[in-house]
Amino acid sequence: MTQDMNTNGVKQLRRSSTDKMIAGVCGGWARYLGVDAALLRILLVAVTLFGVGVPIVVYVACWLLMPQDD
Repeated sequence: MTQDMNTNGVKQLRRSSTDKMIAGVCGGWARYLGVDAALLRILLVAVTLFGVGVPIVVYVACWLLMPQDD
């Protein structure tokens, strides 16, 4: 089993403590979705530039609500 699985084999969304640049949100989402974290970071910046800053609010909400992995 991998780190993002609990004892029942269910995936858990958690902030990454190893693959992080600011808070580990993109690293945690990348591990959960099975994609590269750099791809999610680039996508977040692009959407923020073209999306009037709404993704920043979502990022901060994830930072506050997602537990950090051990």
